[in-house]
Amino acid sequence: MSKKKTRNTKGRIISAAWELFYEQGYDDTTVEEIIEKSETSKGSFYHYFEGKDALLGSLSILFDEKYKELMETIDEEMNSFDKLMYINRELFKMIEDSISLDLLARLYSSQLITKGEKHLLDHNRVYFKVLRQIVVEGQQRGQISNEFSVNEIVKTYAVCERAFLYDWCICNGDYSIFQYASHVFPIMFAGFKK
Repeated sequence: MSKKKTRNTKGRIISAAWELFYEQGYDDTTVEEIIEKSETSKGSFYHYFEGKDALLGSLSILFDEKYKELMETIDEEMNSFDKLMYINRELFKMIEDSISLDLLARLYSSQLITKGEKHLLDHNRVYFKVLRQIVVEGQQRGQISNEFSVNEIVKTYAVCERAFLYDWCICNGDYSIFQYASHVFPIMFAGFKK
């Protein structure tokens, strides 16, 4: 099976699952419904996932797809600091609009208790590659401070985003994470701006 076909099949399963999780809730969604919505087979589903619980870790893949999409549309001439703020706002808007709070909380709790791979911390993810690319570019352009290493800035950015999402989860989404982060995230991250 070609890599492209593999990505398409797995991607269709992930997209269908998260759409159903959002519409019906995680507990009320069955593997059979995911298979039907993704127009795949039971064999394909179980080739990629051990079961429905394994899909919780795939939320990071959905986020990475959003980052790829954003990087294709972002103005290359935009200030690098502004690029970081832009991708943060757009991700939080996507989360607020299409990821249920329950699912986000489940993802975070699964990452706390997992003994194996922690998807959110995988530095090979598109997320970390995009952040490193923007920070390197910003340092070269003189828009992001050189006082800190690329890895220190990327880690701080990721920690801040997780903190916002964690707080939003424990507050039961009683405020707009998109609006709050749009205002506060640039202030928190201003120390890295040159």
